[in-house]
Amino acid sequence: MEGLVRVAAAVPHLNLANVEANVRAHLDKLEEAKARHAGLVVFPELSLTGYTCGDLFFQSTLLEAVERGLAVIREEMPEGLTAVVGAPLRVADGLYNCAVVIGRGRIYGAVCKTCLPNNGEFYEKRWFRSGRELPGEANVTADVGGQAVPVGSGLVFTTADGVTIGAELCEDLWSPLPPSTLLALNGAEIILNLSASNELIAKREYRQELIRQQSARCLCGYVYVSAGTGESTSDLVFSGHSMAAQCGGVLKENEAYLEDDYLLTADLDILRIRADRMRQTSFGDCAAAWRGGVRRIALPNAVCLPDSAAADLSVSKHPFIPADRASRQLRCEQIFAMQATALARRMTITGGKVVVGISGGLDSTLALLAACKAADQLGLPRTNILGVTMPCFGTTDWTYQSALELMTTLGVSQREIPIHEAVRLHFRDIGHDERDHSVTYENAQARERTQVLMDMANRFGGIVLGTGDLSEIALGWCTYNADHMSMYGVNSGVPKTLVRWVIQMACEGEDFIASRAVLRRILDTPISPELLPPDEKGNIVQQTEDLVGPYALHDFFLYYAIRFGYPPRRVYQLCCLAFQEDFDRETILKWLKNFYRRFWNQQFKRNCMPDGVKIGSIALSPRGDWRMPSDAQAAAWLAECDALCASPK
Repeated sequence: MEGLVRVAAAVPHLNLANVEANVRAHLDKLEEAKARHAGLVVFPELSLTGYTCGDLFFQSTLLEAVERGLAVIREEMPEGLTAVVGAPLRVADGLYNCAVVIGRGRIYGAVCKTCLPNNGEFYEKRWFRSGRELPGEANVTADVGGQAVPVGSGLVFTTADGVTIGAELCEDLWSPLPPSTLLALNGAEIILNLSASNELIAKREYRQELIRQQSARCLCGYVYVSAGTGESTSDLVFSGHSMAAQCGGVLKENEAYLEDDYLLTADLDILRIRADRMRQTSFGDCAAAWRGGVRRIALPNAVCLPDSAAADLSVSKHPFIPADRASRQLRCEQIFAMQATALARRMTITGGKVVVGISGGLDSTLALLAACKAADQLGLPRTNILGVTMPCFGTTDWTYQSALELMTTLGVSQREIPIHEAVRLHFRDIGHDERDHSVTYENAQARERTQVLMDMANRFGGIVLGTGDLSEIALGWCTYNADHMSMYGVNSGVPKTLVRWVIQMACEGEDFIASRAVLRRILDTPISPELLPPDEKGNIVQQTEDLVGPYALHDFFLYYAIRFGYPPRRVYQLCCLAFQEDFDRETILKWLKNFYRRFWNQQFKRNCMPDGVKIGSIALSPRGDWRMPSDAQAAAWLAECDALCASPK
């Protein structure tokens, strides 16, 4: 999979002040990282000596051993790796706490720590100077093992495969203006933090939040590795905490609270980082204002994961749905509150009355629940909501009874208006044979229902509430000028895979206790437009996912194709990882191509869609998040899908 960088956070067992032994431990970890296909390996702060050496940092014997040790790592480390190790370096007349960037045969640079803690348990200024104190920093070098090495606090490294890397050390992250911010604005896509952060009660959690937030603000991959338990425990204990984050999300983290002698690997997605930076205009504005003041250094090594290595990504099947129950429940509560609050605001402008078509399916149920919640918020009676069920040729007794029971238990006004005869009259008017169950047969029913709702809204003095969800809007799975149209689309920001969970949340809450039984019944109902007659047993025969494809796949495609602008090949690769136990390659490709075809050729429906509240990071309103001409052609995307279909398994 292109654009993945496997980074390794290496915490070797430390031999305090024994550089030679530490060098061997570093080389062992580098060999392990090579075997695990890592391209970039980062070690803790002052990893060659140990952070807690104290006044031993002034001993020439220790500093000379460091220089020899760096030379040994340079000559003996595996080919193709880039390592970043922690070491004290003498530069001019000062001593600096550095992150040294090394490849086989060469040291490429040394990044100096900028912010030196000198309070509480820390007194680094006793030994080290800030990188800001380097004279004429832009051109400073240090002699390390007979090699002139660029030294400074503003070094940016670009690999042979175009990945840009920056580094900072421990306290730098905790400062008001971390160096990583400026490095990211100057192109660094991966930030490495070499740290020796002692452990305190609740400090791990605070550290986690710092790293997560910095990766979010800088739209970068952030790899943090801290000194292990081999450091001196005279007054402190070190935990060996390591983690990798990306654009605000934690990818990997060591599990043990106190740990030593391990290697943690994670795959960073450079394409995701670049996609976010391209879309985030505020990042670009800041980059324009703060660009400059760095030295750029070329690294001859490539760091991206080779084709021969399998990606180590945890890809959720359901990117819109949190995996754990507590988070999912909270998410659904927030979504429902947003829907109800937005609708309540609209109702205050339009007279406080709403008309909803009730089919007994999931989408109309969620719309009706949101309307009830909005009325409750405004202190209006639920009879201000008119539910209209309009049975026709495809209506089953199961959904018909569900619709009636739902309206009754919610206490809304209700009407039943069968539309069989009206549709038959229309068929006669346009010369359509009722036995012809083509798209005309289906759409005539959908348009008749919308006409009824619009006219009932006039009589009732309210607005028609749309029920279509985000997934249907993406696929154009609605009849133009029928269920495509309303005065407010309360579900338009909710993907299909989330609709069920929001209803489940409402079912378990206290607001709709009287409706719990019917809500459970509706949750068990297959997704269907019910526009074709049921079978001889009265069962639904027209199931949407048989026609348009599984919504689990389509919501996955929607998230990665629209949120990140990924090409079909990347969407496909991620989907294969996520659904490897559920769908075969051919099935995924079939529905992926269908997604691109439908998304492009149904844009004309989105360009005139009603208002509707934005819920998450993806919305398709032409007035907000998605502006696309109806005439755009999908040829390039479909050609890539065809190429995937033709490629070897």
